[in-house]
Amino acid sequence: MERTGDIWWLDLKSSPAFKTAPALGGPDYSSPERAGPSPRSQYPQYNQSHHAATGSSGYTANSSSVQVRAASSSINKPVAPGAMSSVKFVSGPNIPSQALGTHFHVYSSGSLLDFVTPAGTIRPSECNLSALELDSLQWQKLAEGPEIFDPEYRWNYCAVNEDGTKAWLLGYPNEIPDNGTGGFEEYLSDVLPLDLRRFGLLGNDGSSEPIVMKGKMPASDTHPTSNLSSLGADLAAMFDHEPESGSGTDFTITGERDAQADDYGMTPEASTPNADSSQQFLSLTATTSPPIHVHKLILRARWPHFTRVYNSQMAEFHTKKMHIPEPYSVVRAFLYYLYTDSIAPHPEYCPSLDSVAGLLVMANVYDMPRLRLLCLHRLSRELDVEHAAVVWERAGTAGEDWLKRRSASYCLTHWGRVVRTMGFRQLSRQSMMELCEVIDVEGRVVGGEELEIVGGLGGGKFGVGGLGREPGRSRQTAIEIDEGDGDDDEGMELS
Repeated sequence: MERTGDIWWLDLKSSPAFKTAPALGGPDYSSPERAGPSPRSQYPQYNQSHHAATGSSGYTANSSSVQVRAASSSINKPVAPGAMSSVKFVSGPNIPSQALGTHFHVYSSGSLLDFVTPAGTIRPSECNLSALELDSLQWQKLAEGPEIFDPEYRWNYCAVNEDGTKAWLLGYPNEIPDNGTGGFEEYLSDVLPLDLRRFGLLGNDGSSEPIVMKGKMPASDTHPTSNLSSLGADLAAMFDHEPESGSGTDFTITGERDAQADDYGMTPEASTPNADSSQQFLSLTATTSPPIHVHKLILRARWPHFTRVYNSQMAEFHTKKMHIPEPYSVVRAFLYYLYTDSIAPHPEYCPSLDSVAGLLVMANVYDMPRLRLLCLHRLSRELDVEHAAVVWERAGTAGEDWLKRRSASYCLTHWGRVVRTMGFRQLSRQSMMELCEVIDVEGRVVGGEELEIVGGLGGGKFGVGGLGREPGRSRQTAIEIDEGDGDDDEGMELS
């Protein structure tokens, strides 16, 4: 089996030498007390009493002088300043082969990016942009080669900016022109710029320089990274509480009724005249969700559209109410983002990828670039069978072509499972037809048993690898294998 690559890392967090900033200038050796240890003290001291065996003349063979050698047991191996670990990636559907193509490795957004560029040893269809998430050590394919690279070019160098949001490849075309001296030589004549944010990469932490943008935008949209996590945790405590509770909310927003709105408390008993008027319940026939209590000040600071509506003194200004024609769960997650600047998984405010896919649509409608980037980042990394069809449809609505292509490829790879999900069955007829037409006219559906024989099970390349299972094995055994291999570890060996 081919060994595709190893990754090694050194943990310096527990090393005292890296906990303080280095001193400026040279060391002061004016006094013995302040003098540091001798450089030779860093190396093992050898015992001079151990001499190699010599002959009667006192000299060892093949030498002109007496040899003094320390015993092998006294030599200490150098110790690393921190814990060293390594992972060997043996095989997997998303692991790029380091033996094929020209590779460029750069760091961005907590991931190790691998640009597999065209070369004479690889087919254009095998080129891609892959990412190794360093927190989970899982490989994922961000884009196929034909989407990025022109096979008529070769690339020699790769550079990335400090923020980790843009990359540049420098190279030359395959057909190198004559340099005027009758010879041909490679030279850097072309630059391929790549916006890494297209692929859901947020950028590196630590940059506080604002991005120059036209118009008045929220602070989180004018900074590459947000530092509002602590403040957001405090604001979240005041989110969606009635004014009577002392929260200070002075505005209400509603959305379209959905399953989460039903869980909120829309029951027949609550719609009766004897129901407690202080409870915000709606009847089962209502299409409007329960009200969400918010603060005008926070919405005006975080939502440019709300600021424009409020300053124009439209009907919402006088009634202190607003209706958003989106599902209740999506509206609630959107307002919670305005308070916390986060769309991290939350059991109440952002429970599933369906809500995140809806947030992506709202981010494009209201022109909120940071929210759009957060949605792309989470959807691209948490894409699964249950939500793949919904993500594909919402990506098309939001005009996110890269995410739409990726989710469509995921749907086709796991077609048998996707078509049995509730998300696929909730697609409109037009969306179903469009998803089925993503495959080319020569495409066909291959059963799981046949797919395992030819080596395409689990998302691998069709006809490459495979378990070589005999056709006569029972279908029940194949199902048991699928259930047992549900947690794919990408073929990792940890040391």
